[in-house]
Amino acid sequence: MAKKAIITGITGQDGSYLAELLLEKGYEVHGVVRRNSTSSLERIQHLVDNTTVYGKRLFLHFGDLADTSACISLVDQVRPVEIYNLAAQSHVRVSFDAPESTGDVTGLGCLRWLEAIRQVDKSIRFYQASTSELFGKVQEVPQKETTPFYPRSPYGVAKLYAHWMTINYRESYEIYACSGILFNHESPRRGEDFVTRKITKAVARIVAGKQKRLVLGNLDAKRDWGHAKDYVHAMWLMLQQATPQDYVIATGETYSIKTFLTEAFSAVGLNWEDFVDFDSQFLRPAEVELLVGDPTKAIAELGWQREYDFKALVKEMVETDCRNEGVDLTSLSSKVAVPV
Repeated sequence: MAKKAIITGITGQDGSYLAELLLEKGYEVHGVVRRNSTSSLERIQHLVDNTTVYGKRLFLHFGDLADTSACISLVDQVRPVEIYNLAAQSHVRVSFDAPESTGDVTGLGCLRWLEAIRQVDKSIRFYQASTSELFGKVQEVPQKETTPFYPRSPYGVAKLYAHWMTINYRESYEIYACSGILFNHESPRRGEDFVTRKITKAVARIVAGKQKRLVLGNLDAKRDWGHAKDYVHAMWLMLQQATPQDYVIATGETYSIKTFLTEAFSAVGLNWEDFVDFDSQFLRPAEVELLVGDPTKAIAELGWQREYDFKALVKEMVETDCRNEGVDLTSLSSKVAVPV
């Protein structure tokens, strides 16, 4: 029989790539979907529609990470071998506006799945999506598994609670539970309210004549950017080891927002400074200026390798957004009118 896995947040960027990976490996995948008045399946619609290949191994369940009984019931019903907890209120800036709901879903949501495992079947392996935002006000550069945490947002604090609860359940109940401390990872499926996708979509819309300006906040912040497709492979590798451990997943390279802008706009022959404005409303109450991870442990122990570098990531995102906006890349002129 096929191995079964539950993915929370299956409709998100990471969830969609992870679902593809597990289905390709022969898993039966059960995705937890939050009920909305509008459809949120666009990132996995191609999997839902491909009934010939995936239809009998992909199942979607309506659920809510704030509902403990629903989590327990689903685990008891499915009896998976692995659970990947990717769902969260994951927008850092939004977490300042909604700290309580961020804590409930992002922090306590993890605890509810751990409790479900403890009560139903402690042999289930659990992956918790941790984040480089745990490091926040960084205590050393680069950041690795032993670097002290110093989160700088309600999102980071909620993720830190989930991270330590994962460790606590691993040590208290001998559950195979681990966290991937993932640094920024992007793709054409990144949400449009995240800065990287906001940039690449704006580039495409400017070329298409649908947008004139792009307004951003802190342009000097530096991040360690990888491709989500590479990072979900690391998630799977973590649950295939003999013993559970936590791993930093990163590229070991850091680039500023300005560098991302340069790469994105130059991909269509433009200078970003002709189109980008600054607005302080997009600044966070507490900024995180520099994040760069050390993936040495993951490379050595998991055998993890990346397929995408920074330039390839940005290029793919820009080209995908250009196609989505109806831009013909083969005949794209390098001369786009600069707004005055």
